[in-house]
Amino acid sequence: MADAVQIRDLNIMFATDGGDVRAVRGVSLEVHRGEVLAIVGESGSGKSVTARSILGLLPETALTTGAVVLDGTDVVGLTGRELHEVRGAKAAMIFQEPSTALNPVYTVGWQLAEGLRAHGKYSKAEAKARAVEMLGRVGIPEPDKRVNDYPHQFSGGQKQRIVIAMALALDPTVIIADEPTTALDVTVQAEILDLLRRLRDEDGTAIVLITHNMGVVADLADRVAVMWNGEIVETAPVNELFAAPKHEYTQKLLAAVPRLDIADRRLAEPEHPVDPLVEAKDLVIEYAGRFRRAAFRAVDRVSFTIAPGEVLGLVGESGSGKTTIGRAIAGLTPVAGGSLRVLGTEMNGVREREFRAKRNELGFVFQDPATSFNPLLTVAENVAEPLVVHTGARDASDARDKVDELLDAVQLPKDFGDRFPHELSGGQRQRASLARALALDPKLLIADEPTSALDVSVQARVLELFAELQERFGFATLFITHDLAVVDMLAHRIVVLHHGTIAEEGFTADVLGNPQDAYTRRLIASLPVPDPAEQAVRREQWRATLEG
Repeated sequence: MADAVQIRDLNIMFATDGGDVRAVRGVSLEVHRGEVLAIVGESGSGKSVTARSILGLLPETALTTGAVVLDGTDVVGLTGRELHEVRGAKAAMIFQEPSTALNPVYTVGWQLAEGLRAHGKYSKAEAKARAVEMLGRVGIPEPDKRVNDYPHQFSGGQKQRIVIAMALALDPTVIIADEPTTALDVTVQAEILDLLRRLRDEDGTAIVLITHNMGVVADLADRVAVMWNGEIVETAPVNELFAAPKHEYTQKLLAAVPRLDIADRRLAEPEHPVDPLVEAKDLVIEYAGRFRRAAFRAVDRVSFTIAPGEVLGLVGESGSGKTTIGRAIAGLTPVAGGSLRVLGTEMNGVREREFRAKRNELGFVFQDPATSFNPLLTVAENVAEPLVVHTGARDASDARDKVDELLDAVQLPKDFGDRFPHELSGGQRQRASLARALALDPKLLIADEPTSALDVSVQARVLELFAELQERFGFATLFITHDLAVVDMLAHRIVVLHHGTIAEEGFTADVLGNPQDAYTRRLIASLPVPDPAEQAVRREQWRATLEG
């Protein structure tokens, strides 16, 4: 099988103010035509830097040695003009976030055609016709009409299809897909993976897949290269790697992947009747329409409860209404209809001063703690904020004993309190975020996708910690996520949301083990599992849900 890419003894060093950083160390790889090579590893492993070297997409501070031979051309050392000839024609890239790859002020057809015409191979009319052809090829309906639409008129999955169409337009030898499904819902992810698989099988396109999602690797890859600390520690065919990983780091990476174990986690019945901490009855939440448009109903007559000490998993895709419900419970989004009682307070028509006294009984863990922490304050000052606001503590130093206790509870050294948020890793920041959420000993915690931005092994540690803390402190939790495997690890009960309504609810083992609703079945079938053989079976089940 001919090689589309050959990487030989690649070393990449970055010059920084703090000294030189060796990001890639002696990497050698080959990618065959018609093959998907997955390069896996966690943040900082060097996987994205290695892949970007194929296109010469490294900053000026990078010092590169070795060879990156792309379809017979060594990319290392090429000038800007020479790289322009290579990009698109020999190699193309699919980025993680399609919205940042598309210009919002131009139609998608113009952007596709401009990429074609930049290489001087198409007239204006030919480029437009090719753009329509490519949109149809990646599954955009009515491509002859949609070619004139703007990016904001497409869904997230459709935008990623458009980015793939742009990458394919000049028939490149190799496509580099850098976390191509991370920003997508699980059902959309399944569609995109199916599209990439078809490109490999029908066109013989070589694909370099960069990801930390081992389920995606099991679903799509032919071979896997595992990177750690800038080096390749293991390379093997996908079935061999998952069946018998040789390197300790590969074993650890696979062991950390959440799996659907369908565990029965139902909460023990209380000896005496207790009032729920949250009770929604026919809850309606709407967003006001603009320019005389009707209001948009984000949540439509939803009913559920959260008992003291219970973890309720609220599951759904983008636009399902799950985050909106979490915000309403926290008093951040008004209720339009029905009833929502939170900690004994009716939220329909509530005034802020009426709910303010209850806020110290609520904790909130955000998806990305980097955006919720004040970067100018130390970690201790950030964690102490609720104590200063609600308990009369004068400042962080006044509450330092409590802060140290909280940091210890989330398994962070006390001296981390003197660091600033940017000096902590993603997982450490999320631990600090948990400490802040627990500062006031809340009865109810709202966790909105708290682990989705984390590497798989870091996610596993944070979830284990979360389960330990929940059992130790006994707080109830609304756990908002799109990841069914994560819910399976933590939740006593599950509510599945679809377009603002409840598709299915029940005990975790019942919903995941015997789903009654077609949408729930499709969600479960769309979730890739870290086992190539099992995933091949699940792929057929997923296709059956589409046909059904």
